[in-house]
Amino acid sequence: MPDKDYRAIEKLMASRQPEEVRRGLALAREEVSKIGPDEAGPILEIVSTIFYIDPLDRPDLVPVLDEAISLVAGFGKKVIPVLLRNLEAGDVKAQLAFGQALGRMGEEAIGPLMAGYEHACDAACRAFILYALGHVRSPEVVRAAPLAIRAAQASDQELRDTATRAIGKFAEVIPPERLPAELRDGFVEQLQLALADPNPAIRSKAVRSYGKLARHGHLTADEREQLRTTLLHILGEDEHFDWDRAYVVRREAREALEFFKDAA
Repeated sequence: MPDKDYRAIEKLMASRQPEEVRRGLALAREEVSKIGPDEAGPILEIVSTIFYIDPLDRPDLVPVLDEAISLVAGFGKKVIPVLLRNLEAGDVKAQLAFGQALGRMGEEAIGPLMAGYEHACDAACRAFILYALGHVRSPEVVRAAPLAIRAAQASDQELRDTATRAIGKFAEVIPPERLPAELRDGFVEQLQLALADPNPAIRSKAVRSYGKLARHGHLTADEREQLRTTLLHILGEDEHFDWDRAYVVRREAREALEFFKDAA
């Protein structure tokens, strides 16, 4: 790609005007269509600068950020190693965006993400890889189910939190017939343990994921009834009147109970 095209994309991507940034993305997309994803590295470096914006400071750029994530995801598997390296960048906002881009690549990202997890330098990087896997909308993510179960037992709080969330995300896309019994049982066991986690954020994720297991057909009739009993206990609406003190947990329990109304 000629230098003038680099400069044009860089100038547009550096603008504070959303429409100009959007024009930069369009130009980047056009150039990638000409040169192919194998040579998209320099364009990826320019486009991904928007991943570092603070959505709270620049809410007007949030829709453009989403477009940029989808554009990077479209670059394909050749850029996966670059995206994985950027998960260690240390900027949480950017890491979330890189994780979403990896997840949107779908099935082809699963293997590299799992390999990256095993070789990750720390728990924080593993958490972002699990976050990325949670964005993969393919039944093939069942391959990563053992990884999520193992991570849900981690001593690191953030990794435990992300793994608990990922279990629910996996339940959304893995059909019941594609989830082996031992993995399904592992999901249920880990979520039951997470319901007693001292951290309310993890408990709330456990409730949400448990509800997704029910909603997407992964629980037996007895397990669904056990879940309903647990939700009522969390809300203090059983005979014990001893609710979970964290509102965020009770809110998730109230939402999960909607499944039982819908299923009635």
